[in-house]
Amino acid sequence: MRKSGILLPVSSIPSKYGIGTFSKQAYEFVDLLEQAGQTYWQILPLGPTGYGDSPYQSFSTFAGNPYYIDLEALIEEGYLTKKDCDSYDFGDNEEYIDYEKIYFSRFKVLRTAYENSNVSETKEYQDFANENSYWLDDYALYMAVKNSFDGISFIEWDEDIRLRKKEALDKYREKYQDEIDFYKFQQFMFAKQWFALKEYANKKNVKIIGDIPIYVAFDSSDTWANPELFQLDKNLIPVAVAGCPPDAFSKTGQLWGNPLYRWDYHKKTDYEWWMKRIAYCYKLYDVVRIDHFRGFDEYYSIPYGNPTAEIGQWEKGPGYDIFKTMKTKLGKKAVIAEDLGFLTDSVLKLVKKTGYPGMKILQFAFDSREESDYLPHNYTSNCVVYTGTHDNDTTLGWLKCMKRRDVAFAKRYLNTKKNKDIQWEFIRAAMASVADTCIIPMQDYLGLGSEARINIPSTLGLNWKWRMLPDAFNEELAIKIRNMTKLYSRL
Repeated sequence: MRKSGILLPVSSIPSKYGIGTFSKQAYEFVDLLEQAGQTYWQILPLGPTGYGDSPYQSFSTFAGNPYYIDLEALIEEGYLTKKDCDSYDFGDNEEYIDYEKIYFSRFKVLRTAYENSNVSETKEYQDFANENSYWLDDYALYMAVKNSFDGISFIEWDEDIRLRKKEALDKYREKYQDEIDFYKFQQFMFAKQWFALKEYANKKNVKIIGDIPIYVAFDSSDTWANPELFQLDKNLIPVAVAGCPPDAFSKTGQLWGNPLYRWDYHKKTDYEWWMKRIAYCYKLYDVVRIDHFRGFDEYYSIPYGNPTAEIGQWEKGPGYDIFKTMKTKLGKKAVIAEDLGFLTDSVLKLVKKTGYPGMKILQFAFDSREESDYLPHNYTSNCVVYTGTHDNDTTLGWLKCMKRRDVAFAKRYLNTKKNKDIQWEFIRAAMASVADTCIIPMQDYLGLGSEARINIPSTLGLNWKWRMLPDAFNEELAIKIRNMTKLYSRL
């Protein structure tokens, strides 16, 4: 069945107080998705972010980002006053997130809400804490201890707590009980608000596509609490880390720095941790996009301490075995395989064997020198087509940087001579393709340039900041999107 959707990070919603949240504006976005005839809302990972603000480097693979808690809802519940919220500086640019100001204000105002609430005494909170204790207890303790060490990575903590010796765990739990409870409160409010928003979306026949990064951050509760899952030495120092080798885009490759998995250990446990992780994703989302799918076939291993990714080697991943286990334990689930980049025959075979749809990116199609698998006439129906992803420039921004002969080829292929609103011809090509699913970034529907780009891979400082202006996505645009969606039988 042919369907379509829109890609917009939660952080980009035009909510009050500096960053997108699970606010009334998020509900209004869902209403407009329904009006536009869209089946999907695709978002980025929801985890709490650290240095660099990347949702792909989170302090926990299970926890939610407290930045997304809607403060206006806390005002309505009586945990905060408008005066509380207005007393902090969350930044004053409607188009961009000021993460530094958010970091120094959000936790203070959430602390006020925590102190004014009595949610820990409610059955709803207690049920949440018990049901999620398998990750929540470690995460809350991790964050409390991390704060006590002024935010440094766990690898620099005192040895007793770094290595999780029982006496140290007991001591820190007792000493920082209030801080631990504060972090549990954040996760409870996050979950309460997110699941309410997801339920609202589902009732409007809008499904959520979420994102599961293949790796976890080294500086995370996952690594600290479960060192046996990763390639670490006895002092918890990584033996090797993740990344990508040099290619046409990067002469020195990409050094991500995430710890690598001990896949032999995971196999012995029947992938228990992975099954918990994936099962939790299907509570949060309706469809899961698995990032860096290639890493399950083969992963690039870089010796720890190397300054670049130039020296490394490919190692065998778990292959189909993990997906076979997933199908057995969790049943048939909706998955999108992020199969971008250089793909070997074995990766292609793995994607085909799972049956999961892969991704097609129109921006990768228009190289006038060669035939491309990303050109729509080469698609099969079992794929998801995008004009671009969160890692790409917007279509208009990308067109400005393209070689003239490639632009000429794209216009010839799309049968257009126009420059104004040309992004609509790319959207049309994606919508008209045989791909079962078509996802368009919100920025392309809004006709925005590079100023609205979400992320430039392998860079720090300017990413994850773009926000949609209030009323930019309106009824008129929703009707225009609906008409095209209907024209190409995606309603």
